[in-house]
Amino acid sequence: MDTAGFLHHLTAQPEYSDQIAHIEHIPPRSADFGELERPLARKLQQCLDDNALWPLYGHQATAVNAARNGGNVMVATSSASGKSLCYNIPVLEALLTEKSSRALYLFPTKALAQDQLLRMREQFCPDILESDECATFDGDTPQNERFDIKKNARILITNPDMLHLGILPNHQSWARLLRRLRYVIVDEAHMYRGVFGSHVALVLRRLRRLCEIYGTRPQFICCSATIANPGEHAEKLTGLPFTVVSNDGSPHGGKDFVFWNPPLVDDKKESRRSANGEATFIFTELVEKEIRTLTFARTRRLTELIYNYSRQRLAKIDHLLANKIRPYRAGYLAQDRRKIEKELFTGKLIGVVATNALEVGIDIGDLEATVLTGYPGSVSSTWQQAGRSGRSNQKAISFLIGTDNPLDQYFMRHPENFFARNFENALINPANHYILQAHLACASWEKPLSERDTVYFGTSMLPEIQAMTQQNQLKQRGSLWYIPSGIAYPAQAINIRSTSGQNYSIIDTSTDQPLETIESSQAFFMVHTGAIFLHQGDTYLVTKLDIAGRTAYVEPAEVNYYTRVTELSDLKIIKEQQRQKSGPATVCLGEVEVNNSVIGYRRKAQLTEEILGEEPLDLPPQVFNTISLWFDLPATAITRIAEAGADFFGGIHAVEHAAIGILPLFALCDRNDIGGVSTPFHVDTAKGQIFIYDAHPGGIGIAEKGYELIKDLWEATYHSILECPCQEGCPSCIQSPKCGNNNEPLDKKAAVIILEELLGRGPHQA
Repeated sequence: MDTAGFLHHLTAQPEYSDQIAHIEHIPPRSADFGELERPLARKLQQCLDDNALWPLYGHQATAVNAARNGGNVMVATSSASGKSLCYNIPVLEALLTEKSSRALYLFPTKALAQDQLLRMREQFCPDILESDECATFDGDTPQNERFDIKKNARILITNPDMLHLGILPNHQSWARLLRRLRYVIVDEAHMYRGVFGSHVALVLRRLRRLCEIYGTRPQFICCSATIANPGEHAEKLTGLPFTVVSNDGSPHGGKDFVFWNPPLVDDKKESRRSANGEATFIFTELVEKEIRTLTFARTRRLTELIYNYSRQRLAKIDHLLANKIRPYRAGYLAQDRRKIEKELFTGKLIGVVATNALEVGIDIGDLEATVLTGYPGSVSSTWQQAGRSGRSNQKAISFLIGTDNPLDQYFMRHPENFFARNFENALINPANHYILQAHLACASWEKPLSERDTVYFGTSMLPEIQAMTQQNQLKQRGSLWYIPSGIAYPAQAINIRSTSGQNYSIIDTSTDQPLETIESSQAFFMVHTGAIFLHQGDTYLVTKLDIAGRTAYVEPAEVNYYTRVTELSDLKIIKEQQRQKSGPATVCLGEVEVNNSVIGYRRKAQLTEEILGEEPLDLPPQVFNTISLWFDLPATAITRIAEAGADFFGGIHAVEHAAIGILPLFALCDRNDIGGVSTPFHVDTAKGQIFIYDAHPGGIGIAEKGYELIKDLWEATYHSILECPCQEGCPSCIQSPKCGNNNEPLDKKAAVIILEELLGRGPHQA
């Protein structure tokens, strides 16, 4: 691709207004090859040669050597670096030399599992495997095929949900697999973070426990995008020690990585042109030039919006082009997703607008461009998404479009910090009270628990078992704990992608047909009465939310706006766990109770983001315990704020908002994974306080990471506020889109003073 020529074309368009904030020219990289310590089996070597998979890159050879020597291996290298060979070679070699051996492959999505099955059959059947020896097993697998899969599959490809729900509780029917299990493959391991990752960690411990009962101790091979803590993350996921392989030897073509900042549109420099409109502009220009492109959006709703805008714009140019783009996200039927993937791979489609469902390794062919609508929330995800283009030796282009939140604008002003930055930590918490209890119930169903099981579930197991016994969730008989009679199949009630319970169904009242399901934790935010809900490019108005029945009723609607909720949080301290002194402030970490209420929603105009109206909502509060950090405000800051005539409450409110927006800089999480409360007087401490907490019951490690890196958090927050060009505060620095107080009061000047005093420096010192 002629990237320079395309950029010149963009800058000549009427829509261009100096949006290019930075261009990083990433040079091509040649391959670095490695060698195996001993030759492969002849059949396997021939297959690798025939499929042009030889010689091995350095990281592939290192990983295979480590696996062949009996160790658990974590491979953390870039997108399209050939990580699948790091596990396929040891697995296939074992299947050739140990005729009874089996392997279990885990992928976070059904789409990835299907993609892996297709690749395995294309590359290794029938020379090494018969077609029925490699199979997927998930919720879409027909009942009449399941017996044969259990009997014949030597490589079983599934997802953690099916392992949790279908395999482990029915382990007797999977005895053939468990008795012979040689390898467990955990691909895209960076996806297992937060609540989902904490659940998966306990599912894997349940798997290890059952394997030992059946007489096996399988090796684990994990693969991940580049993260800051690959070894720690793999060990927390499985409870086992690992060898880390991160010496990426794969080649790639050059890339121009463009940071694109929507222009300011008002004199106060508080508002920017819509990032969605900018994405539409770039995407349609690429498609018009027939440059194969993947555009990412942060949410399902934005995926549908950008697709609709782009389809309308392209239809005005050439109606045939409008038919060469599609949206793609979770929630679509499996056959629809497979069709879109195939059409993109074969070139029938020029462009797709997708959520991060296409971030990971589904093979969609060689793309020339990627457009990221907003910073994806982590350096790791940014490189994963950008890496979907330029997967061959050809030059490619990627755009990162800045939205109006603090983290995006921090990188737009400091692109050098992004390109020089280390990757974030993937955080999970297998000891989460709510999650651990759920899986202890599942484990006791599979086989009664004993004290020996602390080897899998840790020192938190026994206190949790005692609490569950007191609540009649478990029964003790001698030295064992059982599920009480009358309680059947506890796994069925546990959604491993959420700390909340069952999903909500969405029903189209015009057809009385279900559209899709969403997590119950998201229902009040996405399908409250009056919400605009998007599905496959169609717009629906939520006419009723039945909380008791966990059902949202929607009807087709033609509107020119979207909706966004506002919420309020209150908090009380349950138990302080740690404290430290950082400069003039005391910083604490501990357990808190959060009372969170969705109190209303706003209607915002598409593209312009103008607020068209606000409506109240009467929804029950969500009360949960979690982990929070909190810190004092220096007396010197209070004095300076008073002398400057600024608003102290507005200052701490602004610092809370900005710090929440910046914290994902240090942890693999989303802004919505974090909550906050700021008050000039908190009843539990009798002083002004800022709290930042995990927005998930029990906590998932975000607050702990913020506590550990509190000075770095203050520093980045300070720069994000001080350097924002607005006069009084805006969404790019101190305003929050979900603030229940309508972002009042906020005081930018007071926030800067507070952070200067927390950092122990005078006014505006670098």
